[in-house]
Amino acid sequence: MLNELYADARDRMEKAVENLERDFKRMRTGRASISLVDEIRVEYYGTSTPLNQLATLTIPEPRSIMIQPWDTTIISEVEKAILKSELGLTPMNDGKLIRINIPPLTAERRRDMVKVIKKMAEETKVAARNIRRDVNEMIKELKKEKEISEDEQFRAQEETQKITDDYIKKIDAVYSAKEKEILEI
Repeated sequence: MLNELYADARDRMEKAVENLERDFKRMRTGRASISLVDEIRVEYYGTSTPLNQLATLTIPEPRSIMIQPWDTTIISEVEKAILKSELGLTPMNDGKLIRINIPPLTAERRRDMVKVIKKMAEETKVAARNIRRDVNEMIKELKKEKEISEDEQFRAQEETQKITDDYIKKIDAVYSAKEKEILEI
């Protein structure tokens, strides 16, 4: 019974860390990354379709993204979708493909981004602590129903704390890596 609680806690905390990583990948750092644009949705024959399903996305240089739509008739639609996205990127169209140059970040913008990612990491830590609280409440419920002894309850709560501490360390590591990437010039 307790092992199921631990597995559930690990699974939920892992998902929280994965969400944080996915959110961090979408943040612009002055370096080109396919993840910046692959989720942009483009109107294609009346259907909102992710850009990565309509075009080849490549990074020819560290600060540029090249988008080559398979159907060249949708270049203007792709361009509109990029402009509408809140990425602040300006596409350049040559009729066959679209280039996006990623401008370098200013020092002020870098500091602002670090504040944003710190807040996101803190929210993920809070989520992990909430999961710990839920598991501890279930453990107390098991003790109350006399399914486990008081000693088992304390051991289970210690194990839950260890799991939480491990995931807090993972969150800190993900944050530190992203912070380093943002502050890198």
